[in-house]
Amino acid sequence: MTYTSGRSGQWAFLQLSLVVALVSLLTGCGINNIPTYDEQVKAAWSQVENQYQRRADLVPNLVETVKGFAAQEQETLTEVVEARSRATSIHVDESILNDPQKLQQFEQAQGQLTSALSRLMAVSERYPELRSNQNFLALQSQLEGTENRIAVARRDFIQAVERYNTELRTFPGRIWHSLLYGDMELRENFEATTENADQAPQVEF
Repeated sequence: MTYTSGRSGQWAFLQLSLVVALVSLLTGCGINNIPTYDEQVKAAWSQVENQYQRRADLVPNLVETVKGFAAQEQETLTEVVEARSRATSIHVDESILNDPQKLQQFEQAQGQLTSALSRLMAVSERYPELRSNQNFLALQSQLEGTENRIAVARRDFIQAVERYNTELRTFPGRIWHSLLYGDMELRENFEATTENADQAPQVEF
């Protein structure tokens, strides 16, 4: 009885050791890379969203401040407001990462807002009083910082998508994808729609 129990305990220990060894082997072979990289893509995308939202939140105050000194620039002010409206009207969540057309629409809308803001900055050059206004200077600083954060967030997202897509296309990730993660598809990435789109724009007043 004792001998049988001893052998049973040894067999259980051996099974446990084999399971631990197998788990370690699979972990070392990158079995968890695909879901890990996918979560990194989602986290990076959240930062892109956050920074674009931060910029959108600055626009109303910026427009009101400019209007106080340059109300006659109605066309440019309206253009900024409309561009912001288009950029914020696109419903954005993680599902956009699986819809290349919607992602492109979102990117184009954000690009239009960037262009409209650049034109507004150019207009401000004609108004020295505006350029010396403390509220305007504070908004300038916040907008410059946000544009830089957008550039960094986009870069991080691009790198995360590249890492994820590469894992799906190369060994051993390609094997794990076919065996375990067949429902996880390649991610669409940002594409530069304007020259030097990967660089933070210069926001000058």
